[in-house]
Amino acid sequence: MHPAPSVIVFTTLSGAGFGLLFWLGLGVPDVRGLSAFAFFVIAYLLAAGGLMASTLHLGRPERALKAFTQWRTSWLSREAWLSVAALLAMAAYGAGLVFVDTRVPWLGWLGAALAAATVLATSMIYTQIAAVPRWHTALTPALFLALSAGGGALLAGQVTAALALLALAAVVQIAWWLRGDGALALSRTDMSSATGLPGRVRAFEPPHTGPNYLLREMVFRVGRKHALKLRGIALVLGYLAPVVLLLVPFAHWLAAVAVLAHLAGIAVSRWLFFAEAEHVVGLYYGMR
Repeated sequence: MHPAPSVIVFTTLSGAGFGLLFWLGLGVPDVRGLSAFAFFVIAYLLAAGGLMASTLHLGRPERALKAFTQWRTSWLSREAWLSVAALLAMAAYGAGLVFVDTRVPWLGWLGAALAAATVLATSMIYTQIAAVPRWHTALTPALFLALSAGGGALLAGQVTAALALLALAAVVQIAWWLRGDGALALSRTDMSSATGLPGRVRAFEPPHTGPNYLLREMVFRVGRKHALKLRGIALVLGYLAPVVLLLVPFAHWLAAVAVLAHLAGIAVSRWLFFAEAEHVVGLYYGMR
């Protein structure tokens, strides 16, 4: 799949932002006044900023509101509704903390649940696509949720939770990569099933002489050597560096470096998430 920058920014930032909202909804950290305001500003910049970036991938961004109309059948539409509900619930919850020094537990729990549900809905947009075998696994929502919870804990300054969740997310990430490398072969999809022709089929020549939308969006190839290097970078920046920095004596600048390293590493892993995704339509063009 074509790794569009807008979708990479969306999945990286919104996951961290909703993860932080999740922890804030649980009352962690227990902040009030200006401290609460600072945490909520960071969470909303990440969550809302990521959602806004996702609209840039649309051919007609002004029609983004139509995404709200298909909630019965579309995980994208469900994500839209859940994200708005989470942001509104957490805005009311945060207002109590910032302006009247009051925490309403049930409202925070509701906001936390909606934030987690938003991340789950985002992951299901990709998990449901059987035509991309690498994504079509329960490991995809597990990875999204673990990363969101771990990144949120890192932003919330919860060292113990962040260490455990980032380690868990790293294990899930590696398992997702290993399983994904053989997913297309295990799907038993080949040139014959792609074209609907019986027997052993191979491409004589491309269906047309120039690129089209399907080739631009659904068929992206990255060298195996480069993919392995990028996986190493993602693991070091996104998981190892934050864990190491969390284990050294605390300093605010180290916490900031840990957050930036984590976001950079997850952005690399998100690039691979799309770049390595083999859509079966590539078989029709003889490119798998």
